[in-house]
Amino acid sequence: MNFTKTTEQSSHYEHLEKMSVADLLANINKEDKTVPFAVEKALPQIEALVAKTVAKMKIGGRLFYIGAGTSGRLGIVDASECPPTFGVPFDLVNGIIAGGDKAIRRAVENAEDDKLQAWIDLQEHGIMENDIVIGIAASGTTPYVIGGLEKCNSKNIVTSCITCNEESPIALTAKFPVVVVVGPEFVTGSSRMKAGTAQKLVLNMISTATMIQLGKVKGNKMVDMQLSNDKLVDRGVKMIMGEIPIDYEKASELLKEFGSVRKAVDNYNK
Repeated sequence: MNFTKTTEQSSHYEHLEKMSVADLLANINKEDKTVPFAVEKALPQIEALVAKTVAKMKIGGRLFYIGAGTSGRLGIVDASECPPTFGVPFDLVNGIIAGGDKAIRRAVENAEDDKLQAWIDLQEHGIMENDIVIGIAASGTTPYVIGGLEKCNSKNIVTSCITCNEESPIALTAKFPVVVVVGPEFVTGSSRMKAGTAQKLVLNMISTATMIQLGKVKGNKMVDMQLSNDKLVDRGVKMIMGEIPIDYEKASELLKEFGSVRKAVDNYNK
């Protein structure tokens, strides 16, 4: 398949090794500034994906991210933050990386080249028709992701992707593609940079907008967050104080009794 892989095109900058640290940082920052504008162009695609994700989750579906390397790790980061932030079950949003958990820290040779493994990995999680699978691949050519999406399509499972190359195999395979064209990287081909930033921004949008639509945020507060450390407990107490006219001590007692900001406020109001 012939398409222009802009993520692999030569950097706009030459002789990076001759630049001062100040120039390196300024030029990297200059390139990074272009990423949000590239994401903005994809907002209609992201909106369609979020709407579909919310609809599926309302009937018991789950969200899966599949990817290799940096893309896989970004999916895992986003998925792992959903339970503590929004108080959802740990298996509602899932990140799967080619090569398994050991690939989170170290590259696993040839893992991304196995076109059959993603479906095997998804089956281990009991993938079902109501679930939605988002393939993450900056290049848009990762066999692991392509194979997983193709198999999901054949099983009538909703598929999406986050990629940075138009008309790429992944974009053409996914039913709800999100394509963010960031252009050449500062270091040629280093898609952990602008492409990785774009993917992280899109993932933030998908999970946050979905959880808000599912009622996991009240006002602008994470009222269902898990109280897993002292900082979050303190934040929860102050949230309660902002909702009802009580002092810190009483708010702390309510939070300890009911286990969440939402339940504490609801039970007090009753």
